[in-house]
Amino acid sequence: MPKVVVSRQQPSPADVTPATIVAVEAGSAAERAGVRPGWQLLRVNGHAIPDVLAYRRELERGEAELEVREPEGGATVRFGVAWEDPGLEFDDVIFDGIRLCANKCDFCYVHQMPKGMRKSLYIMDDDFRTSFLYGSFVTLTNLTEDDVDRILDEHLSPLYVSVHSVDEGLRDELMKPWPHKVPNPGALSIRGMIERLEPIDLYTQMVLLPGRNDGEVLNGTLEYLAGRPNVRAVAAVPVGLTAHRAHLPRLEPYTPDQAADVLGRVQAFQERMLRERGTRFVFASDEFYLRAGVPLPETEAYEGFPMLENGIGMVRDFLDEGDLLAAVTPGEADLLLLSPNMLKYGTETFLDDTSLSELRERLGMAVDVGGTTLGRLARSVLRGTGQLELPSFGFSTHAIKEAARQH
Repeated sequence: MPKVVVSRQQPSPADVTPATIVAVEAGSAAERAGVRPGWQLLRVNGHAIPDVLAYRRELERGEAELEVREPEGGATVRFGVAWEDPGLEFDDVIFDGIRLCANKCDFCYVHQMPKGMRKSLYIMDDDFRTSFLYGSFVTLTNLTEDDVDRILDEHLSPLYVSVHSVDEGLRDELMKPWPHKVPNPGALSIRGMIERLEPIDLYTQMVLLPGRNDGEVLNGTLEYLAGRPNVRAVAAVPVGLTAHRAHLPRLEPYTPDQAADVLGRVQAFQERMLRERGTRFVFASDEFYLRAGVPLPETEAYEGFPMLENGIGMVRDFLDEGDLLAAVTPGEADLLLLSPNMLKYGTETFLDDTSLSELRERLGMAVDVGGTTLGRLARSVLRGTGQLELPSFGFSTHAIKEAARQH
């Protein structure tokens, strides 16, 4: 489980947080200096290194002195590099702990998680570094002045930002930031932060709640965001609700009519943006189309799927790429080998409940499940599989039992 840090009004000064080294490249400067896996990086050029971004920044200076420690005996080693990668690989990209969210949103997905899942799913990540590295959405409310300076100085672009509304009072009401966890009151102004970060490209999202930040409020938010040159796109997604909302205020899902209203506003704004900016700019998540009973847009309307992982076009992408019957001509080959990852675990059934035998009949050809390694795939081609292949990724005992019970 990754380390975490809680946002606070007076953050403690930066201390050395050892970064665990998990691999040392053969023949590298680190190996020549005697560094081994399990050792810890302490400093580079005398500076504490909070993450892999800072590590790379120091190396880009051309000359760097690294200080590492052998954890058992405590001995330290210093070695230098000049325009050379030291050859170190770390156990994580964040060394000093994931920054946690400073808000208590009623619609927070972490608060709606069922119990008993892996611990990392309950981390309320709101770290600008993971936003830059992985595209996770952040609210910016836990940024310090030093954080803002660093984002600008290192040009950590793009970032992915949860806006929800540019009505400052409404945004506070929706997100409910904890005053003692906000290190910089200025970070609470979403307009102020977007404008301060003008050199940084921003991909933004609005989690919409019926009757709260949709309707005319949605129009106003889109107007403001469209006027900011650094805002590249906006994702409009409906509030996600689960059956695990104990001790949280009651929220309602979108009705078909409400979803249709959101789509009407989004589509009208898209038409205007295409004329003015050459891009649709705002994209509604698949749930709105499915809820309203409206056909999904065609592939080109998603403009390359810039926010696919946020549910923007995921169904359209699946429909375009995922159908074997559309992709394979009946009888075109002697044998069609499929990845075991395409089937429900431990079965011969696809996610749409079609079976392998049904697929064989409809294609009029031999269809089997090959292995997930090159060797197993070759054996499948030469000799046939002869047995049920399982996916290559690992499963916990809990997951296997669940799969057996469901199928």
